[in-house]
Amino acid sequence: MKALVTGATGFIGSHLVEKLLENGFAVKCYVRKTANLRWIKDLPIEIVYGDLFDLNLLKSATKDVHYIYHVAGVIASKQKDGYFLGNQIATRNFLEAVKDNPNLKRFIFIGSQSAVGPSINGVPVDEETPYHPITTYGKSKMEAEKEVFKFKDVIPYTIVRLSVIYGSRDTATFDFFKAVNIGIIPLVGFKKKYVNILHARDAVEGIILAGENAQALNKIYQIGSEQSYSWDELSSVTMNVLHRKAVKIRIPEFLVMPMAGMNGCLSVLNKKPSVLNWEKGKDMIADAWTCDISKAKKELDFVPKISLEEGIKETIEWYKKQGWLK
Repeated sequence: MKALVTGATGFIGSHLVEKLLENGFAVKCYVRKTANLRWIKDLPIEIVYGDLFDLNLLKSATKDVHYIYHVAGVIASKQKDGYFLGNQIATRNFLEAVKDNPNLKRFIFIGSQSAVGPSINGVPVDEETPYHPITTYGKSKMEAEKEVFKFKDVIPYTIVRLSVIYGSRDTATFDFFKAVNIGIIPLVGFKKKYVNILHARDAVEGIILAGENAQALNKIYQIGSEQSYSWDELSSVTMNVLHRKAVKIRIPEFLVMPMAGMNGCLSVLNKKPSVLNWEKGKDMIADAWTCDISKAKKELDFVPKISLEEGIKETIEWYKKQGWLK
């Protein structure tokens, strides 16, 4: 079996490539010419350079593959249109390129809980929760899912919506670990906020289970931790692992949006857009980003194996080995 992975040079994509190889797949990685190959350059893979807007190249690159894992996407953009271009339109173009592929067993779209939105009145979201995204990123991921639905009669698909994912190579949660390491615990608001957070290795296990399970055909699955955690709990575990004492600094919600917005404005001066911007501020002030993974447990036999303490310990050790943490 041969699998093609987009976004293979990124955090989740590189872990997925490693697991597919471990499972005996031949793996082809479709990457941009400007991509940094540091996490995959020594792996026994085939690399195809291109973008998701070259229809002919996409057809050529995918004609001999059986599984496509579409991980690539835009998580930060200076312009709102950039989210829709990189998530919705790129996905639509990709689907157009592979719709006539007779070898394709499954197109696995890697989505995000952002497409659905935060928990409603404290109730974790599931696969039946109505769409209510609160950011442009979330709306673009929602529209990308809808593009997949349009091809349901010609492309066998599975959509995997991920909760917050952490682990080695991750830069998004790194700032949190870095802050705790220097003795600061940044918390938003004055009441507990909750999140489902899953280690990357468990996440790719869930992705592959969804991609290969016959019962998962043309379905959606939430993949996350079995339980939700408050940021206070995450802080306590991190402090224990680091053997650090840290001071909790609570940032009032009314200050988060201006601070995030200002950071986003300043990022205009940089080459890369900042992930922390006005819209990310909306994510941060939401009371809970929790999800119910009952469907994945029942239909895919998905059970996270890495405990929070074990996962954080492993992640911090990796950060230290890389010199990211001192």
